[in-house]
Amino acid sequence: MGKLDGKVALITGAGRGQGRAHAVKLAAEGADIIALDICAPIASVPYELSSRADLDETAKLVEQLDRRVVARPADVRDRAAVTEAVQAGASELGRLDIVVANAGIWSAAPFVDMTDEMFDDMIDVQMYGPYNTCRAAVPILLEQGTGGSIVIISSTAGLRGFPNQVHYNMGKHAVVGLMRTLANELAPHFIRANTIHPSSTNTKMIQNEAIWSAFAPGVENPTVDDFGATFTAMNLLPIPWMEPEDISDAVAWLASDESRYVTGVTLPVDAGFMAKYN
Repeated sequence: MGKLDGKVALITGAGRGQGRAHAVKLAAEGADIIALDICAPIASVPYELSSRADLDETAKLVEQLDRRVVARPADVRDRAAVTEAVQAGASELGRLDIVVANAGIWSAAPFVDMTDEMFDDMIDVQMYGPYNTCRAAVPILLEQGTGGSIVIISSTAGLRGFPNQVHYNMGKHAVVGLMRTLANELAPHFIRANTIHPSSTNTKMIQNEAIWSAFAPGVENPTVDDFGATFTAMNLLPIPWMEPEDISDAVAWLASDESRYVTGVTLPVDAGFMAKYN
């Protein structure tokens, strides 16, 4: 038996990286999955985003665990599209219990050089995306009347102010306010809300030349090794980054009854980044 038997989980950004890992982990614990992803590029993002083939691969991995899955392209910036996809998935799978607002992007520029396009894309994905996801899902949870768990993937950038990514920091801080409000409003219905704050995690979001340059300044033609050394120095535990599955373990715990009295929490999963004395 899994800790999520009989549950249905909605996951955004499920095409690859953390989102795929969350889908596989929750399915392994017994949940059926509604998997959404944009499956398209965003012009201001300096690395390749997931494709429909990626989302289909996530669905295949869930099905291999003998769980049902509804996988659909949906842009979290588009509330109508997200609402339609969530309602269709919940209707097909029979219910909704867990919401994992995971979809995210990254780009970087100094504050004075930040373009409107970069800022608007980031805020639309990182701030409005979780809001739109919760707006689509919460009415279903309330109508069911059986409680639920909302997990929003923030970042250590939702607790600290990293330079050269003001838009990312703003979005990741904003969802903490969303979570805290939902925790208060929805507690009478036994719907819990929490945020997870990863530090560097081994996905395409950090494994690209743009972020290597941003976090290994002064290094000509930086490589993953230069970037890795920089991030190892930032953590208490001597590792450069975690694997997506390390975050998924925390997601599964917050989604399950093992954390049934945990709500309103900002949970770092960060190799000791937030605790390190500088």
